[in-house]
Amino acid sequence: PQCCKESGVACNELSRDEAVEREPALSRDIIAAFEVEDGAIDPFMFSLENMAHAKSLGARLFCHTQVVKFDIRNNHIHKAILKDTRTGEKKTVLAKQVINASGAWAAGVAKLAGAHIDMIFSMGTLLVTQSRLANGVINRLRPPSDADILVPGGTVSILGTTSIRIQDPDRFSPTVPETDLIVSQGAQMIPSLEDTRYIRAYSGVRPLVKSGSGQGGDRNVSRGFSLLDHKEDHLDNFITITGGKVTTARLMAEKTSDLVCRRLGSTRPCLTRTEPLPVTMEGKWTEPGIAPREWIKRESSAKDLILCECEMISQSTINTIVKEMKKCGGNPDLLNIGKRSRLGKGSCQGAFCSARVMAHMYNTDQKSKKEGIPDIKAFLNERWKGQRPIFWGNQLVQAELTEAMHCGLFDLELH
Repeated sequence: PQCCKESGVACNELSRDEAVEREPALSRDIIAAFEVEDGAIDPFMFSLENMAHAKSLGARLFCHTQVVKFDIRNNHIHKAILKDTRTGEKKTVLAKQVINASGAWAAGVAKLAGAHIDMIFSMGTLLVTQSRLANGVINRLRPPSDADILVPGGTVSILGTTSIRIQDPDRFSPTVPETDLIVSQGAQMIPSLEDTRYIRAYSGVRPLVKSGSGQGGDRNVSRGFSLLDHKEDHLDNFITITGGKVTTARLMAEKTSDLVCRRLGSTRPCLTRTEPLPVTMEGKWTEPGIAPREWIKRESSAKDLILCECEMISQSTINTIVKEMKKCGGNPDLLNIGKRSRLGKGSCQGAFCSARVMAHMYNTDQKSKKEGIPDIKAFLNERWKGQRPIFWGNQLVQAELTEAMHCGLFDLELH
C-alpha cells in the first residue's frame, strides 16, 4: 500500500472475507488482498480500429508484406523494397520518413538499414478457459513469475504467463510442460483452474531491448519502450519504436509521431491523449457476447439462423462482416472472418461452425468453385495449433470429435 501511495495508485486493502465475496473463485488460503484499478483490452478490436482509423486518414495497408531491402543514399533511405509473402511479387515504396514498428522483428528490419539493436526475445504463453472465472482481473501478489494473472475477457478468462528466452521470433509455440506449469501455479491462486476446461493455448514474443549485463533473467529486463532515432547509425530518416506493452501502445505511437513531426517541421499538437480511437464496423464483432445481444434485439432473429452456436453468430452477422471486408478490399475467408469476430473461438474451436459458415457462403454466392476445402483446412489447422498443448479432459474429447468429423467424414487432412 505504501508503494502504491507513493506512486499515486489508488489501493484499498480488503479483508479475506471481502475478497472472497467479490471473487468467489479465490483460494481460501489467501493471506492478504488489495484492490487496485485494473482492466482488460480486446486486442482484435484494438488492432482493427487502429487500422481503420489510419486508412480513414489516408494510410494504405499492405497485408502479408515483408520489407526485404532498403535503398540508402547519403545516410538517407531513398526507398524500401517490399515483397508479398504469398506471391513473391515485389513493390517499391518511397517515403520521407521510415518507421520501424515491427515488434520482435525490429532488430532484423534495422539490420537491413545497417543499424544494430541489441534485443532479447522472451516468449510468454497463456491459456484460454471455456468460461469466465472471475469478475475482475486477479493478480498474485508476488514478484513477477509464472501464471500470476487471470484476466477475464467477455465470456472467457485468460491465464498466464511465462517468460522463456528464445532465439528466433519466427520459431516458437506453447508446449505441454508450459501449460502444466501454468495450471499448477495458477491453481494455487484459483483452485478451480486445476480442473476447468481450457480451449486454447497461445504464445507471443516480448521484444525486450537489452541494456546493461542483462543478468537476473528476462523478467528483470525493462518492459518500457525504446524510441531510437538512429543518429549513431548515420541514418537521418529512420526511426525504430519497439519494446513496451499493449497498455503503452498509444503512448508509443504519440512519442513516435512527435519525433516524425519534428523532423518534418510540423508543429501541430498530437491528439492521441485527448481523442479516442473512433468506433468502427471493422472491430465491432470481436467483442465477446456482442453477437447474441445483437441477434436477440432483431425482430427478424427467428429467421436469422445461428451458424456458430458457441458464440451465437448468425447468418446476418457473417453477411455484414463479409460485406465490410469486401468494401475495404479484404479477402473474406474463414481465417479473416475469425479475426473480425468470435468465429471458432468457442468451445468447439471451429468444428461445427466452419462447415456451416462455408455452406452459407456458397448458398449466398460469397464463395464459388473449390475455394471452400482449402479455406476450411487453413481455418481448422490454425485452431488446431492452439489446442495441441491442452489435450486432456473435455478438450481432448472435442478434438477427437473434430478429427472424426473432418478427417473421417469429410476426408480432410489436418496437420
